[in-house]
Amino acid sequence: MTGRRLRLGMVGGGDGAFIGGVHRMAARIDDCWELAAGAFQSDPARSRAFGTSLRLAPDRCYDDFRSMAIAEARRADRIDAVAIVTPNYLHAPVAFAFLDAGIAVICDKPMATSSAEAEGLLAAVQESGLPFVLTHNYSAYPMVRQARAMIEAGELGVLRVVHAEYAQDWLASQLSGNKQADWRGDPARAGPAGALGDIATHAFHLAEFVTGVRATSLACELSTFVAGRKVDDNAHIMLRFPGASRGLLWASQVAIGAANGLRLRVMGERGGLDWSQETPDELRFTPIGEATRTLRRGGPGMSHSAKRATRLPAGHPEGYLEGFAQIYADASELIRAHIESRPPDPQAALTPGVEDGVRSSRFIEAALRSADGDGSWTPIP
Repeated sequence: MTGRRLRLGMVGGGDGAFIGGVHRMAARIDDCWELAAGAFQSDPARSRAFGTSLRLAPDRCYDDFRSMAIAEARRADRIDAVAIVTPNYLHAPVAFAFLDAGIAVICDKPMATSSAEAEGLLAAVQESGLPFVLTHNYSAYPMVRQARAMIEAGELGVLRVVHAEYAQDWLASQLSGNKQADWRGDPARAGPAGALGDIATHAFHLAEFVTGVRATSLACELSTFVAGRKVDDNAHIMLRFPGASRGLLWASQVAIGAANGLRLRVMGERGGLDWSQETPDELRFTPIGEATRTLRRGGPGMSHSAKRATRLPAGHPEGYLEGFAQIYADASELIRAHIESRPPDPQAALTPGVEDGVRSSRFIEAALRSADGDGSWTPIP
């Protein structure tokens, strides 16, 4: 492995797709990866044209993901992993195809559109022994990892309240003809959940990642405010954690005035933490009875995991792309370790994986059951 970049394939992310470009840029930031192959769009001619526009060899621009998985598995210079950046309904089928071909997977969230499908993927990953990475990129921000390290070290004491929110306004009205809005509003392509599946899963994962504690049950109310929309666009969810800890999660894509307002607040018996994605380099820490302190990325007192996820000196903002880049850096270490038959850097294991995908699917289904039961308390398996 010494001396070469890992070879990345991509399914989805073609012309007009937002997230595909994000993945391609992020994979290049740390110089761990090179894009080598792809099946970018459902139309074969457009897929090949897009691939060649990215300067890929014509014979590695595929008509569909199944032929790509088979062909790449046979090559001496096969891809080391595939990135799946399609609409949600294709995530699991594509992942199954590449796992069956012996190729590691980097998958956008949600991993599947049902918990049964997610659990099938878990079994396939365990059987194959291959690395599987889920791109919950917000877990890779340095100050998110700093917050996790502080809670793990006991600086907040026993946790009391966890408050997560993710507010956007881009779907506050119908956006006919908008490619991103169209598939997200279609249950056949997005799955049964709207804002719940698209952004509430990020907030839920962030809450559990930072606290290190899993919610046991929830009570959910889902709303669809935009007339004609077939999925929810707003979710209010109460959460119960082990012991006396309680949580609240709000996710909305009709919150006018909000851009990408992912925020997490955690309060314990000895202090509280407050982090916002729109000011990602700062973490507010308030010890009980003391003034609030603003901890800054790159400043003194950072944990090892925060330093490892930092690329630039303090005062040079890092954010969305770098969060994805850290996921790709961690994926690179997991895959290199697998190829070289050695243990990976333990810090790379912080990156979300197939178990997190199962967890998200169970969260979505529990929330849907609760909403159907008029907000009844529902266990999260």
